[in-house]
Amino acid sequence: MAVRLTYETHATTEDNEQGVATGWLPGRLSERGRREAALMGERRRPQGYAAVLVSDLARAVETVAIAFVGSDVPIRQDARLRECDYGELNGCRVSDLERERLRHVDEPFPGGQSYAQVVDQTRDLLDQIRAEFDGGRVLLVAHSANRWALQHLLDGTPLADAVTAPFDWQPGWEWTLR
Repeated sequence: MAVRLTYETHATTEDNEQGVATGWLPGRLSERGRREAALMGERRRPQGYAAVLVSDLARAVETVAIAFVGSDVPIRQDARLRECDYGELNGCRVSDLERERLRHVDEPFPGGQSYAQVVDQTRDLLDQIRAEFDGGRVLLVAHSANRWALQHLLDGTPLADAVTAPFDWQPGWEWTLR
């Protein structure tokens, strides 16, 4: 059998609007982000998920709390869905981080982690999802680095290509996890 996997990024944050790379800092949704989270709920609540797995960082938790308010779908926070830890660069300008990304595909950010380490965490989570939700449907709500890890693991996209590609938001990505 297989698991139908849907991935969504957390809604827009105040940091996003200010050009800040939040990393492992909590972050808060902006007014626009709260509207986006409500729309995510309208889009996703009727789809019959066995569970919603969400990053334990505040901006992702807030997104899911708004999107699934009043829903009986089980929601679980999972630290393996955290954004890449930029270490000393958590909270820096996005423009500064973009210049550093490619160097940190395999080499950890000073005081943080590498994108390859995010891939390892994601691989571990996918193994658990396969075992626990076989035949079901799961929604993941997380961050950019997690999407890149999924594209690398499930589509075969080279990690360096995923990390350096422009971000094109869309209302979710879908995979079949076998």
